[in-house]
Amino acid sequence: MATLAESFLADLEELSDVEGDARPAEEGTIDEDELDKLDDLENLNYDDLHAVAKLASDPHYNDVMQRVRAALDSQSGAPEQRTSALLEDDPTYKLLVECNKLAVDIDNEIVVVHNFIRDKYRLKFPELESLVHHPVDYANVVKRIGNEMDLTQVELEDLLPAASVMVVTVTATTTSGKPLSDELLVKVMHGCNMALQLDDDKQQIIKFVESRMHMIAPNLSAAIGSEVAARLMGVAGGLLALSKMPACNVQVLGAKRKTLAGYSAATVQPHQGFIYGCQLIQQTPPALRSKAARLVGAKCTLLARIDSYGQDPAGETGNRFKSEMGAKIEKWQEPPPAKTVKPLPAPDAEQKKRRGGRRLRKMKERYGLTDVSYDISRSLYLVDEAAGGMSAGTEGTKLHTSTDDINLCVRFAWSLA
Repeated sequence: MATLAESFLADLEELSDVEGDARPAEEGTIDEDELDKLDDLENLNYDDLHAVAKLASDPHYNDVMQRVRAALDSQSGAPEQRTSALLEDDPTYKLLVECNKLAVDIDNEIVVVHNFIRDKYRLKFPELESLVHHPVDYANVVKRIGNEMDLTQVELEDLLPAASVMVVTVTATTTSGKPLSDELLVKVMHGCNMALQLDDDKQQIIKFVESRMHMIAPNLSAAIGSEVAARLMGVAGGLLALSKMPACNVQVLGAKRKTLAGYSAATVQPHQGFIYGCQLIQQTPPALRSKAARLVGAKCTLLARIDSYGQDPAGETGNRFKSEMGAKIEKWQEPPPAKTVKPLPAPDAEQKKRRGGRRLRKMKERYGLTDVSYDISRSLYLVDEAAGGMSAGTEGTKLHTSTDDINLCVRFAWSLA
């Protein structure tokens, strides 16, 4: 019979055998799952621009851009109207939605091409990426500089501000970069051309969307401008999606979180979306812009609902809303009315009104003249001297009364005594 120690050791050996058999199977499954991803990463050639940026060769992209260019070329001066009562069935609206989605893809593709250019051109001018941040400006500057080492011979005034040109020129004199090879320079120039072409396509899309916004959303375009309306509709995913959004969400569409790199955030105003680019808010003082943004956001939601169902194709409601918003903003800026200084009334100029009510009536009853006292005073005044009372008249005045009246008063006075 095996002891307790021997049985325990046997159990440990069985467990070790089971773990040894299971581990290779698990490792094999992990390798199979990640094998395709590793192959894709190894096959991806970062030296080839077309392997990294594939949007320019996409058939859908080329088809949409061809339709946009054809629409811009055939654009006439006469205003167009909807061809369908339902917004979803309108072909122009469908093309606008595709253009808005394509504009986002173009922005992402420009960033990819910018990273490609930056990685290749870093050997020539590594400090340039920290001096010129915008991808399109960086591509323009790289294409203008090329392999030139003396930047005083290169004109950059039409591409950058004067201060940036001076900083780039001074930095280039102390750079540690070296000229690129011909093959690498060709790749960099090809990347610059692709970035500029993508930016040109995006500008054409924006131009097309702005030209058709007066037909798709006439009221919204009349109130905040076709450019801002196109951006709102693009981020929201269409006019119907924008009309279903609450006003608080429309206000912050397009807002970006700012990275201040350690600087103070006291002057940063959050929740600034595309609405802040409209003319009404730009003309508003900074202290009232947040309040004006809430007002414009609420009106944009109402106008988007009107346009989504085609209730006012002439855009009169948008113009009316714009004038009302402008009047409200002007009313906010008016100074408060001046306080009128009232003179103090003269002391004791007029008698104050007495208090009325139950308390005053009780006081009058307590201290007032009763009917009995009134009758006594009247009766004693009319008593004759012969009867032992007061005289019925005064000096120089004689009261004419009858004898019956005097007798009656006397009897009444004696009855009360």
